[in-house]
Amino acid sequence: MAKAAAAAKVKSATPATVTLKHLAASMAEAHEISKKQAEQMLGELIENIVKQLKKGDRIRIGGLGILQVRKRAARMGRNPATGEPIQIKASKKVAFRASKELKEAI
Repeated sequence: MAKAAAAAKVKSATPATVTLKHLAASMAEAHEISKKQAEQMLGELIENIVKQLKKGDRIRIGGLGILQVRKRAARMGRNPATGEPIQIKASKKVAFRASKELKEAI
């Protein structure tokens, strides 16, 4: 019984979170630049991606996938606590579609 509990504990453990600082440190080491420069480059990349998404452009990153803004229409929903119908406003969301290479690598 102890083995089953240990196996369940391992499966429910959350994976490590890699942050922008971790990615920048890895890039800095690989390309022999300072961590600060790597963080600045990644920060600018993210700013550029956000700017393009705001304009409505699709972003294709080879080996990773496609980012694009999708519009969600207004719709009726239900309040889960009361069951009462509510109107959900139209919204935009960022959608990501993984590339074939990424799917195969995982």
